[in-house]
Order: sequence, then C-alpha cells, then structure tokens
Amino acid sequence: MTVDVTKEMQFSDAFAYIDDGVEHGVLSPFETKTIVLKKGTQIAPGFKPLAADIRMLKDTPVKLRDGVTIYTDIYLPITDEEVPTLIAWSPYGKSAGTAPRYKNLFNMLGMGNQWNSGLTKFEAPDPAYWTQHGYAVANPDMRGIAHSSGDTTMLGSQEAQDGYDLIEWIAQQEWSNGRTALTGTSYLAWSQWFIAAEMPPHLTAINPTEGLSDGYRDLAFIGGIPDKHFIERLAVNHVSATKAKREDLTKEMDVNPLVTAPVWQDKIADTNKINVPAFVIGSYSNTLHTMGTFRAWRTLGSEEKWLRIHDRQEWPYYYDQDNTEELRRFFDHYLLDQDNGWEKTAQVRYTTIGFQGRNQTDIPAMNFPPAEVTNQSFYLNPMTRTLQKQAAEQDVTVKYVAGDNPGRVSFLTTFEQPTTMVGYPKVKLYMEAEGYDDMDVFIMVQKLDKYANILSEFVVPNHGAALQDFTQEGASALRYKGVWGRLRASMRHLDDQLSTDEIPAYSFDRVEKLAPKEVAMLDIVLSPMGMTFDAGESLRLVISSKNELGSVMPGTPGAAPDNKGVHVLHTGGEYASYLQLPIFEK
Repeated sequence: MTVDVTKEMQFSDAFAYIDDGVEHGVLSPFETKTIVLKKGTQIAPGFKPLAADIRMLKDTPVKLRDGVTIYTDIYLPITDEEVPTLIAWSPYGKSAGTAPRYKNLFNMLGMGNQWNSGLTKFEAPDPAYWTQHGYAVANPDMRGIAHSSGDTTMLGSQEAQDGYDLIEWIAQQEWSNGRTALTGTSYLAWSQWFIAAEMPPHLTAINPTEGLSDGYRDLAFIGGIPDKHFIERLAVNHVSATKAKREDLTKEMDVNPLVTAPVWQDKIADTNKINVPAFVIGSYSNTLHTMGTFRAWRTLGSEEKWLRIHDRQEWPYYYDQDNTEELRRFFDHYLLDQDNGWEKTAQVRYTTIGFQGRNQTDIPAMNFPPAEVTNQSFYLNPMTRTLQKQAAEQDVTVKYVAGDNPGRVSFLTTFEQPTTMVGYPKVKLYMEAEGYDDMDVFIMVQKLDKYANILSEFVVPNHGAALQDFTQEGASALRYKGVWGRLRASMRHLDDQLSTDEIPAYSFDRVEKLAPKEVAMLDIVLSPMGMTFDAGESLRLVISSKNELGSVMPGTPGAAPDNKGVHVLHTGGEYASYLQLPIFEK
C-alpha cells in the first residue's frame, strides 16, 4: 500500500464474495468486455426498462500508483463525442443494483425499484439517466472489494489517493472530455470529502449528499461514546474474491480509543483543501450524517459552493426526478460549460420543520444560519420544570437514577407568539455523578403541539405499521424526532482551536473521569435545526441517561450507555445550566 498509516491499522479477513450472479446483482459475474445494453432492456424484473442504448465497459482494470489493480464498470452514451464522467466511489459493489439486499431495502422504505434501471450502484447515480444526457458513469470496486486486488481500508488517505488515481486514469481515456465529478449519498458523500481534498487535477466538481466527514466524531465515538454496531453493519460490504483483508474499525476502537491515534487522524477530512465547485446536500434528520455534513460545509475551501437543506431522507431526495434535474443543471454548468444560470442559485437554501404538513423548504439565504438569527439562552428552572430567560440566583439540583424509569428529566417552554429557530443549538449543563466516575448524557429537543403531544415525522415514503414499530424507539434516520446530542462526561474537554460559543468541539485526546462530588461542565453540541412554533406550541428539552434516539437503521442496535448510580443536574447560581437556541428575528 502507498500510505504509511496503513501500518497502524487493524485488519481482519474480508467476507467471502458469492459469485452466483444473484447476491451481487445480475451483472456481477466477472468478465472484462464491452457490451451494448439495448434500448428497452429490463435488467431485472421490477426495474425501469432502458430508454436508450448504453455502451458498458465491464470489469475494466485500472492500475493504481502502487501496482494494485481495481476494476470498474463504465457506462457510456452511444456517441462519438468526448463526455464527462460521474464517479461513484464506495465499497458497495459496482454491479449490485439488482442485489436482493438493496431491492428489499428500497421496498421497505416505500420507494420500490421502478425509479431506476437496475444499473444503479447503491447510493449512486443511475447510469440510464445520465448517459441519456451526455455523461459517463464509473462504478468502481475499490481496493480489496470483489475482484479488485489489495486490502480494503475504510475512509482516509488510502481511499483518497486511490480515488485520485482513478480520476486521472479516466481523464486520459479516449472517450473522456477530461472532466470528472464525484456524486452520491452516504458513503459516496463521505469519500468525496477525502478524495477532493487530494485535489486531483481533473476533478471538476463534487456533490456530497449527506455524509460524515470525521470517522471518529461522526461514526465510531459520537460524543465520545463508542458504538460498534453500525460499523459492523458497514463491514459486511467488504467482500472479496481474492482473499483480501479489510480494515477492522471495531478492533481499532479497542486499540485506539482516543482521536490522537494516526488511524483516526487519517479519517478526519481536511475539507479546507477542497477547491472545486461543490453542491452540498444536507438535512436535519439524518442522525448519522447531519453533524459531519454541516461541519464540512462550514470549513469547505471551495469559493463556489452551495448548500441545500431538505426535509426528507437522503435516498428519496437523491432519486427524486426534480432533484436529479437540478443536480444535472449544476453538472451541466461545470462539466459541459452550459450557460444555464446555475451561478445565480442561492448559496444556501434551508428548510424549517413545522410538522403536520407545515414544513417550508428552499428558503434562500446567504449563509447558514441566516444573518437574522441570534442565539438566546433558556435557563433550566427545576421547581417548575420550565425553561426561562433568567438564570436562578440559587443552585437547586434535580436527580434521576441512571437507566431506571424514567431515567431522565425534562423542561418545557410554551411560546406566546410564532417563533422560528434556524441554526446551531447547544446545551451547557452542570452535572455530577453519584456512585460512579463517569456518565453518558443524551439530549433531545422536541416539539409539542398545543395539546402537549410530542411531534415527529417520517422522512421516507413508507408510513406503515412495520415502520412505525421500527422507528418508535429507533431507526432514527427514517423518522425525524427533533434535535439531538450526546456526550460522555470523561470526554468533555473542549478543543480550544475548534470550539466556539455557538458550536462546541471536543479534543477527544484525554479521559477525565469524575471525582466524587465533582460538578462537571458539559458543553454539548446539538444537531443543526430549522423548526417553527406557533403560539401555544411548546419545546421540550430532555436530559437522559438513555439513548432516547435509538439506532440509526432497523436491525442495528444503538449506542449502549455506560451509566450507573445517580445523575445530579445543577441549575442555578454558578451552575446555571441552559439551552441555547438560534432564534430567527423577523
């Protein structure tokens, strides 16, 4: 491998690649060849027939700088003209668009499969659409995946350099116009931050659609609380036909629990180095991706950058016909030199969540949060369990038994007039632990209607009973339940270089256990928000010893807290705990 940090990584055997033409899609059997997929072809039952002929360069070998060969499928329009290329970089199987696991997933979400051709790599652009409009689509199997040689790493500089090499290889092909772009959601957005920061000369634009940007803070140790479950879910995609090894992040979590380890430093994207036009897509509701997407946007070095904040889950957003057409305007402008007015698009378009069909989308602004926003403090009153504008002069404590029922404490405020919040909330809490030397604190900020009912909303098309079951205490990426945050008290040390009063950031370079009767200040970063309240509606702050948000996706457990004893919340005097909210001043 070409990157020194791989010597610091922990590896396990990759999972076996099942080469039966079913498990990894009907086009997965390995053979380097060129074929023409004819108009009207249905790749598999249930998928959209092709609307035009497509030339497919199947299992095309690409040699990387260290001699490793990866294989990519390339879809081309039938034309003699040179074309730009969209690249979908991930470990998810270049031919797996018809794989049963993905068909079942989209059926569960209520999307079905008729929206795409079956050539679509998971979370990637549909080649059938893009080739019709003058683009090539490259679906690589990254290092160590399927028949690609080498050992698989997960995010970081090795993937970034491999992506760089693929971009530069594509630019030299006789069918290429020398321009490329990265696009896709989730892992395909994560990888864009890293590849683009390598500054490949022939990378023209990027479109990260909801993806974390820091493997430690956004995935392995959110709030300093370890969570291996979703990583284990991702790891099953690391399948190899060559007996490759795969980087094992769960082992690395055990060996290197602090962010100072080289393997974690390598998984922090340096987005300030990105200098190509970027169309960034985010939402408030994606509990895996929201924090990293907004952080990357804030530090993005691109002079030409746009942010659109929507109110859906990333997959129904990305494959929506109107949204695909808008993305094509962005790519047409930069990859095909079309004078289509894209540059006049508002730099930021944000959403406010009203619930019950009262969301407002595509509100234009110059930045996020908008200039009209001011941060206001709401102090905790333990006597009335309310939030108030003034801090109490005397400290009064509230206690709850960690992990017991209710194992939480909450505070309310009811608005007398319509109120809008847009931006970055946080809580500053003064807490101690009785009977233990640490505590995991979970925060929720919820909206209540005028009858005090807690509001939430689905962000996927399926609203059926099964999804109700999955999302009631989990599957948080599929149902928006409000603002959230979490922090392990022993990991509370703030990073002086990165932290601001508005957005706390932690160093994660030390463990500071709690001494008996020590009152710790917990400055807890919360997920970005856009939310509206009518007169008579309320906001509820929940401080809990339990993971109220639950898991990210169905079938995957959420983070398990390490809590014992009693949590003590201080509220006044020198320990004036408060919730800070971004209030839009009209």
